[in-house]
Amino acid sequence: MKKIVVDNSLFQTRIALVNNCEPVEFFYESRKEKSLVGNIYAGRVENILNGMQACFVDIGFEKNGYLPINPTSSGGILKNGDTVIVQVEKDAFGSKGVVLTQKISFAGKFLVLISEDNGSVGISRKITEDSERDRIYSIAKRLLPDNCSIIVRTEGEGRSEEEFVSELDLLSQRAAYVNEKAGYRKAPALIFEEEDFVIKVLKNIFTSDIDEVIVNSAEDFDRICRANSLDTGKVTLYDEKIPVFESFYIESKIDKLFCNKIWLKSGGFIIIEQTEACVVIDVNTGKYTGKKNIQETFLKTNLEAADEIASQIRLRNLSGMIIIDFIDMKDEKSRQQLTKRLQAAVKNDRMKTTVVGMTELGLMQLTRKKSSLPVISLISGECMACKGRGITPSCEYTSGKILREIISVFSSTMFSKITVCSNKKVLGFLKNDGLPYIEEIERNFKRRVVLKEIETAALDYYELKKEMSGNEGAL
Repeated sequence: MKKIVVDNSLFQTRIALVNNCEPVEFFYESRKEKSLVGNIYAGRVENILNGMQACFVDIGFEKNGYLPINPTSSGGILKNGDTVIVQVEKDAFGSKGVVLTQKISFAGKFLVLISEDNGSVGISRKITEDSERDRIYSIAKRLLPDNCSIIVRTEGEGRSEEEFVSELDLLSQRAAYVNEKAGYRKAPALIFEEEDFVIKVLKNIFTSDIDEVIVNSAEDFDRICRANSLDTGKVTLYDEKIPVFESFYIESKIDKLFCNKIWLKSGGFIIIEQTEACVVIDVNTGKYTGKKNIQETFLKTNLEAADEIASQIRLRNLSGMIIIDFIDMKDEKSRQQLTKRLQAAVKNDRMKTTVVGMTELGLMQLTRKKSSLPVISLISGECMACKGRGITPSCEYTSGKILREIISVFSSTMFSKITVCSNKKVLGFLKNDGLPYIEEIERNFKRRVVLKEIETAALDYYELKKEMSGNEGAL
């Protein structure tokens, strides 16, 4: 059974795609740092990099965006000071600003309209039936607006011509609005803001095989119900006191994203290391010693690891070049079996993932399309002890976890007071950003929350001391 669970609360919005009680994809957006992907700006060219066929563009933020320049573009040669209409393709990461594109696109549930393009029609590779591809192509080609291209997404399969017309009309209206606004806005300026995070994610993952969408925010529920392209009959508003991720046994599983060591059922394990250049994954037999010969042990561990690696890549949103160091096997037939197993496992991923094959050194190579930042970079902060060589949950994420745990305790027990013991940074975040939520929890449950500092506590450490009664007030 497939579900989508939306937790919009505290400092962040979290969305999990769950299949048979296991999260397979996870999406996260902070209230403070919202994604800019899809936003359209009038930007000002600041610096041309002729040797790289690119330039930097001021779109109104501290860091300029990076814009690759197509030398065959009909827009002519760009110069410093020029105004250019751009769309954010990738969010800023580390020391790098956003990545921009001049190819402006408008995404719907099953169509993507690309304005000022060559008039082509693209169809998702996951639509495999030849007769269906021909039918879709015929409809899309007939409806194609002038100087535009269309991409038909996987959800376009089986759609009627009327549905194509309806969605294309909506996307064309957005394109016309942007073209009109771009004519008089002075750079740098925002021209078009992408839809709400929840709606944007649902358009990508709310497919026809989803059984239910559970939402814990009335505002999100209303917004989803007003979205013409979504099947609102499957949407349920969650209004229980226990936090929604905990209710569906997601919370503890998402917490494991902070671990780089994942145990396999056989007793083997994999280690995942993310670097700026690529992702490296190591496979080990661990506690598994097998029952027969060592090569059979290696094959069984590798096959199990292939399935788990494909799942972890999708859940953690790992992308770019991925190198896997499987346990070395002498038999060529076993190596081929492993490659086929990995190819079959990555087919479940929405993102295009290609198994390139083994290198001469016996390392498996994969590439996965970059769509957004890896999950761990969104929910973690730099550790002051290791200066960025490791990871630790951010104050925001830890504080959200603390408050959810407090709600859970008050919802299911008779404790009347909880003292949160943690380090200065986490408590400082709770006293400032978290104070309205603490006060709301106290009002709703008519109980007390107290904050107490532990000077030597690590950034992600906290403990909750529960009492049946007390006289101290909340800080």
